[in-house]
Amino acid sequence: MIVLGIETSCDETAASIVVDGKETLSSVISSQVAVHHPYGGVVPELASRKHIEAIVPVVQEAMHTSGISAQQLDALAVTQGPGLIGSLLVGFCFAKAFAMSLDIPWVGVNHLEGHINSVFLEPDSPDFPFVALLASGGHTSIYSVSSYTEIKLMGQTRDDAAGEAFDKVAKMLGLGYPGGAAINRLAERGNPNSIHFPRTYLDRAGFDFSFSGIKTSVNRYIQARKKTGDLNIPDIAAGFQEAVVDVLSYKIINASDAKNCGRLAIVGGVAANKRLREKVRIDAEDRGMKVYIPSISLCGDNAAMIAACGYHYLKDGRVSTFDEDVYSRIRS
Repeated sequence: MIVLGIETSCDETAASIVVDGKETLSSVISSQVAVHHPYGGVVPELASRKHIEAIVPVVQEAMHTSGISAQQLDALAVTQGPGLIGSLLVGFCFAKAFAMSLDIPWVGVNHLEGHINSVFLEPDSPDFPFVALLASGGHTSIYSVSSYTEIKLMGQTRDDAAGEAFDKVAKMLGLGYPGGAAINRLAERGNPNSIHFPRTYLDRAGFDFSFSGIKTSVNRYIQARKKTGDLNIPDIAAGFQEAVVDVLSYKIINASDAKNCGRLAIVGGVAANKRLREKVRIDAEDRGMKVYIPSISLCGDNAAMIAACGYHYLKDGRVSTFDEDVYSRIRS
């Protein structure tokens, strides 16, 4: 089955052609980083306008690169939520119209389940069941995954997402947006043991997260050191990153133990963090567990993961209707 995937949940306009949920023929992403950089974060109205400008050329490029014509498409998959409403509507409305014009089925995809399905686009993908950590700018959650479409929430952040904490601390340090990559690079020049920031585990046996406390701790440290002039930014970045990574690794390893499962995956934008990838692999190896992490290009928002997830929705008989709408948050 040849599926066109479309992703516009936040500030990336993406389109991809995927065959049978595994073979990626094309993946095109138009980034808006330059647009939002001066504001230190995503401006929803600007994001929506840029999606409108980019959606048609991005889809055309994805189809041209793949060598697939519109008449060869079997179905469409598009992000339905969660995300920014204005951004979501651009891709969702485009997908509805395109599917109607081609008279082919289409399906709205849960963006978070799309991220989890990104691991199946790699040659070495996990067998079921496995446990997945999804860490991004908007979400930090742990899931028990029993099949491509059977995904159960085990725990989530009670306040800031991990990626959000990275962006906010980067802003405190004057590193600009997006903050995750900037802190990752800067931390390589710092000493992660020089400054010890608090690790918030909440219930150590549970799977929920909290990152608002470490953000406050870093801010207080910066303000205090500004008064003395003793401000080592690489050490702050390294200490902060190590604290977040420690918690993320502990929680996903603990969740795997709780499920008596030797397979775990890390997905989402924060999965691109070099230190997180290293730390989880080291901790998992000590427990005899195997770790699956997508390529860097599949960690951030992309349409290949949406097409892959949509393929499995369709295989399960899930097809969207034209009266459906987008949603900003996960529906209970």
